[in-house]
Amino acid sequence: MRVESFLLESARRFPAKTALVAGPARLSYQELAARAASFAAELRRQGVARSDRVVIFLHNSPEAVIAVFGTLLAGGVFSVVNPGTKADKLAYILNHCTAKALVTEPRLAEVASSARESAPAVATTLVTPFNFEQAPAPAQPGIDLDLAMIVYTSGSTGFPKGVTMTHANIAAAATSITTYLDSRAEDIVLSVLPLAFDYGLYQALMCAKVGATLVLEKSFTYPAVVLEKLKSERVTGFPLVPTLAAMLLQMKQLAPGMFPDLRYLTNTAAALPRAHIERLRELFPQAKLYSMYGLTECKRCTYLPPEQLALRPESVGIAIPGTEAYVVDELGQRVAPGTVGELVIRGAHVMQGYWADEEATARVLRPGPYPWEKVLHTGDLFRSDDQGYLYFVGRKDDIIKTRGEKVSPKEVENVLYELPGIREAAVIGVPDPILGEAVKAIVAADDGVTERDIIRHCAARLEDFMVPSSVEFRGQLPKSENGKIARKELVAA
Repeated sequence: MRVESFLLESARRFPAKTALVAGPARLSYQELAARAASFAAELRRQGVARSDRVVIFLHNSPEAVIAVFGTLLAGGVFSVVNPGTKADKLAYILNHCTAKALVTEPRLAEVASSARESAPAVATTLVTPFNFEQAPAPAQPGIDLDLAMIVYTSGSTGFPKGVTMTHANIAAAATSITTYLDSRAEDIVLSVLPLAFDYGLYQALMCAKVGATLVLEKSFTYPAVVLEKLKSERVTGFPLVPTLAAMLLQMKQLAPGMFPDLRYLTNTAAALPRAHIERLRELFPQAKLYSMYGLTECKRCTYLPPEQLALRPESVGIAIPGTEAYVVDELGQRVAPGTVGELVIRGAHVMQGYWADEEATARVLRPGPYPWEKVLHTGDLFRSDDQGYLYFVGRKDDIIKTRGEKVSPKEVENVLYELPGIREAAVIGVPDPILGEAVKAIVAADDGVTERDIIRHCAARLEDFMVPSSVEFRGQLPKSENGKIARKELVAA
């Protein structure tokens, strides 16, 4: 099944049903499909052909959803990029995937224009609002083994890696998740998560798959507005990350039973603190709470059935339907319950690899039980209990996972070294009950360099979630025998 068929089939079954609510815009499935078809026709007119890459550099908006499905209808491959991305990183992405088209909006035009100057492969830029002529959807542009999207995620080298997903990969993930959530056409899902975050993106894809309504907000900046949407739109599904849950629970006007239509809450990115779990269950007594764990490389790994939450609040659950998750030792052999090892994922939702990076791909996609199969070695340390429920222990690599996003320490360190007066720098993740991990910078600097200088410098050059939340000053940083900064020693401290 190709992903654009999610929208086309729902438009056939529910033409007049509301598909998308975003700000003042309300689009029916018929309208959303028609606008996606017009976008696809425009891409074709601009020379975008089958398998060409289209980078979508937009805030959450109707146009972002239109561009995703329109790119697929044109036979292209989409990549949604965080609107907080700076010009140099956007240029890297455009060049790395040799994008043919860039989609943006007026308030991001300056960054987009600067990035495009360094990206000669980009042949056209489409800027919102879209005013394309109505056009029928193009003929079926390919098969489900074709590439559908590239999701850029931070890499250990300091440069983002492009996770490649076929239509079949996405369909497998979406089918599995909508199965255990019992998603249905009557659902109304409110998402404040950016579409550049695959957790946010899949809200749009899964709603289209089952014919549900997506209420898309730009952010959780104004919680009172979001709460009003929960009530006025009679929302049944509300995806969260721990940061959002913490902000929600700080709102004093919340009371049990305020949102009787809410059927389920989901959480991923990091485990919720037990106190937050208990409070959410008090405030939303009729809603099921799903604790989940995932990686961009396979979208979702595990989920904890809601009835197990009270028994195993620290567990991330079991493998999602139709997949397998297990723990192995350094030789790749499965280990006994209680033994810590690396989590491995099997299933049709596992990525094809990293775009144009065979070496990185080979490190994580390794031979599986069958000669033709590759399984995903996550790099994360887990253990299981006697019943097969999984527990996150730690990470094998240095990637920091904060606010549901991955942060490469190297990328932040590169920016730190651009600030005059920084002699040595290391960035680590420190445990945080809300963020999962908080980004911390440890530096050796000349006199006069302040924490405020460092944070302001980083904020001007990095996405918000990558900016250090704290800075520690030292005379010098510890070194290994070969002269490299001993990051593990800093983490241990």
